[in-house]
Amino acid sequence: MTTTEEIDSKIHKPGSVKINVKGAFIVDPDSATPGSGSGSGTRTPTQYHETSDIRLPNHTAVVSHIAIDIGGSLAKLVYFTREVDSTDPGGRLNFQNFETDRIDDCIEFMKHLRDKQLALNGSKLAELSVMATGGGAYKFYDKIREALDIDVIREDEMECLIIGLDFFITEIPREVFNYSETDPMQFVSPRQNIYPYLLVNIGSGVSFLKVTGPRSYERVGGTSLGGGTLWGLLSLLTGARSFDDMLEAAAQGDNAKVDMMVGDIYGTDYGKIGLKSTTIASSFGKVFRMKRQAESAAEDSGGLIGEDAIPDDDVFSGADISRSLLYAISNNIGQIAFLQSQIHGLSDIYFGGSFIRGHVQTMNTLSYAIKFWSKGQKQAYFLRHEGYLGAVGAFLKRQPMNWGRRGSLEGMEDGLERREMLRRSAVLHPSEAVGN
Repeated sequence: MTTTEEIDSKIHKPGSVKINVKGAFIVDPDSATPGSGSGSGTRTPTQYHETSDIRLPNHTAVVSHIAIDIGGSLAKLVYFTREVDSTDPGGRLNFQNFETDRIDDCIEFMKHLRDKQLALNGSKLAELSVMATGGGAYKFYDKIREALDIDVIREDEMECLIIGLDFFITEIPREVFNYSETDPMQFVSPRQNIYPYLLVNIGSGVSFLKVTGPRSYERVGGTSLGGGTLWGLLSLLTGARSFDDMLEAAAQGDNAKVDMMVGDIYGTDYGKIGLKSTTIASSFGKVFRMKRQAESAAEDSGGLIGEDAIPDDDVFSGADISRSLLYAISNNIGQIAFLQSQIHGLSDIYFGGSFIRGHVQTMNTLSYAIKFWSKGQKQAYFLRHEGYLGAVGAFLKRQPMNWGRRGSLEGMEDGLERREMLRRSAVLHPSEAVGN
């Protein structure tokens, strides 16, 4: 018999799957045990983001589905496995991503999960299904279904984002954190009173969602200038071939060689309006002047630009361009996020999506923008699994077998209401009642 304590330790809402999250923790790459502390504390993020598994030591029930969120740039996969090679009970949520242009690689990986389903989590092949969300859930629906020969259930993208975020906020310790240069990673303990809030989901483009309850949300805005913009422009301007290459380059670059700063204009801070000398006044603002200098140098040297035509201090690299463009897009998103939160009276702003990837410069820019424009009245939050909100939401939406039939608790109110309407109709119009 299920006890009250067991019920309290399972997810009932949002979503449909009941996952035992008692004792859940994020598996650090160098540790198989929970992090120290009570769930909050400070940690220094690594420069290169790696999504860690989530250990569920008390979840022993069979899980017969995998979930995928297919966006314009990345496909994000979430699946459950038992601790097959261990005597430890329970299992873990696993996270994997693929470039959408290589969706065939993702499907091959899903085939591997299908073939190993019984060993991984105890379910039979006939019971396996795929929960899919994102635009690719429609674009690649037939391809996935034919390749895997199993059911593919499509779920609403925005609803999955909310369900996934709510799960992380309320259930997973050391998941949500604040970021600043002085206090890089201050964890926030899971809490239940989370509404209302603004979700800024940064993928190929950006969506701004006002969330007032588990299933109550509104897309209040968006911008086409997102991760896809950064990826596309840097592919043209630099030699980077992957998004991770671009982030790595940005970490090494110096945007001051490309951007025009307040100090370049004033020679110092503009303290009267709160601008430091290092504040960006114009993204890529120095490029035109440097190009003109290069052209003049070329003319002076007979049409050829020698190695010494431009002083070394004025030369900028692909890494400098990467950092400048990263700041430009992040600053734009941060300011729009603040304006949307101001319009709708929201103090808590959560940043999700695969654009961030735990990247220090991105988080610092977004956090600083919110703090600066709100004068410290609003709070920016980040997540360690920020790119998997939609996939986790789809995972949680898997409906149990015999859904909607006798014995199903969720959805019972709709069934009772319908039966009451039929009863009333039979009383008022007995000749039209079913069976007469």
